[in-house]
Amino acid sequence: MKQVVTFGEIMMRLSPPRHQRLTQAASFEVNYGGGEANVGAALAGLGVPAAHVTCLPAGELGQAAAQSFQRLGVDMRHAVFAPGRRLGLYFLETGASLRASRVVYDRIDSAFAHLDPAAFDWDDILKNAQWLHWTGISPAVSAAAAQALRDGIRAARRLGLTVSADVNYRRNLWQYGRRAQEIMPDLVADCDVVVCSENDADDLFGIRPAAAAENHFASVANQLMTRFPQIKQVLSTRRKTQSASHECIKGQLYDGTYLETSIYDITPVVDRIGGGDAFLGGFIYGSLHYATPREALHFAIVASALKHTIPGDVNLITVAEVEHVLQGDTTGRLVR
Repeated sequence: MKQVVTFGEIMMRLSPPRHQRLTQAASFEVNYGGGEANVGAALAGLGVPAAHVTCLPAGELGQAAAQSFQRLGVDMRHAVFAPGRRLGLYFLETGASLRASRVVYDRIDSAFAHLDPAAFDWDDILKNAQWLHWTGISPAVSAAAAQALRDGIRAARRLGLTVSADVNYRRNLWQYGRRAQEIMPDLVADCDVVVCSENDADDLFGIRPAAAAENHFASVANQLMTRFPQIKQVLSTRRKTQSASHECIKGQLYDGTYLETSIYDITPVVDRIGGGDAFLGGFIYGSLHYATPREALHFAIVASALKHTIPGDVNLITVAEVEHVLQGDTTGRLVR
């Protein structure tokens, strides 16, 4: 099987133990993650060959970040190591019950933000690939990252790969003088699969549900596919957060026909970071292994639900565990 290639920043995650607040912390638990790399690691765990493309600082921290994903089975040979730059950080304060979780970023001037687009030979990187995945976080970080991504997408189109994107609009990241509304349409236009909520569609593309629409997601997805004819499937998760420890989620897909999954009730939530990445990783796996979009969507939402029970950014699950839930067993009974 050919590789799924992902592109994006990897950061070090620092978390106080035992639901402590950042102001209480005397120590931190260390993990590594990034929206796109998390998708690659999830796929590697499901048996799909995956490679991640990024820029990391030369030295021990960059090596530690790369090795954390290598240990999970992700091919990191195309990572670029840049001297004189830093590794992006983020701090996660895990909430409980009425107290929400909180993330504090420290990623300015990271190696990824200062990457050289010419350092990536996309024809070589993608020669053994079937799929390229990216998120809207990467072009938000810097103009250089946006250019590297644009080069990768164009190469993927030329080589006949499937291209997917989670548009994941984060307004506060776009600080380098170009607006998301200027850059994202050109990138999304060459995608086959797009994860996009109604809010992101409005913020990025000015697309809103038709006035008479009964299904707002389907209305927005249909308009996206009309504006960007390359798009074949639009996905999203629908979440109802009961508390920091209790989440209800379902998956939605539109490809000319609207599909949705059952609602999965998750309590207690161990770690909600990476839930969306787990959803997309599950959908890519399902698209490569199942006959219908409905099957792929159901695999994806169960993969995401299970991620909420696992600490860290990455979805450390197996195909058998997802299929077990799909067969109707949601009891969590002890397995011997």
